[in-house]
Amino acid sequence: MQLTSARSRIPNSRYAVVLIAAAAVSIVLIVASQLGVRDGTKTASTATATSTSKAHAPSLFSGIPQQGTALGSANAPFTLVEYADLQCPYCARWSRDALPTVVANYVKTGKLRIVFNGMDFVGPDSRTALQTAIAAGREHHLWDVVHGLYAAQGTENTGWVTDELVSQIAAGVPGLDGSKLLAARSASWVESEVTRASAAAEAAGVHSTPSFQLGPTGGPFHIVRVDSLGPEGIAPAIDSALAG
Repeated sequence: MQLTSARSRIPNSRYAVVLIAAAAVSIVLIVASQLGVRDGTKTASTATATSTSKAHAPSLFSGIPQQGTALGSANAPFTLVEYADLQCPYCARWSRDALPTVVANYVKTGKLRIVFNGMDFVGPDSRTALQTAIAAGREHHLWDVVHGLYAAQGTENTGWVTDELVSQIAAGVPGLDGSKLLAARSASWVESEVTRASAAAEAAGVHSTPSFQLGPTGGPFHIVRVDSLGPEGIAPAIDSALAG
């Protein structure tokens, strides 16, 4: 998915190529994600939002501190920065396949914190989803909402990020007020965070999602190239950093 700004879009001709690529075998999808392409596959129906929001698991993040966009202890020696668009199917796949292992092995053990840098370049639903996630961050639940949105991810730019869906996701997160969350999305500080994340992506030279930076907490960070959207794609870089 080529990223020239937080609002950039892929031309129709390129999008057609992406749709063809999406029909290929799994390894092609993985390579394509690193080249900056995506498909429009519906990974989960919003019709199942009620069950997925309840199943998306506060348990995955239970007992782990969340502060704004960060997950994990501020004293963790290393930080992983994730650049992602909440409509990107590859980002949803990483959240489903890799994140639970990363959380269990590195975040819960205090070795790593993860920072979410949200993008909104796929389209309008990306923007709505990102605003929702950022608003949840002020209530210390960004990661719960991000995980819930991925679980309910619909066909891009069909209006799938509805108030009803957001309320259902919030209902599955103890301590998160759905009405307050919906109201906070239009706050000026939310827009400021969207702008900050976009600027950070440009400064890092991020051109596809998901993309990652890793480094000592507080920086400097370097781009991590992954060849798999499973835990085996990111674990070697983390292990190498921890080993010094």
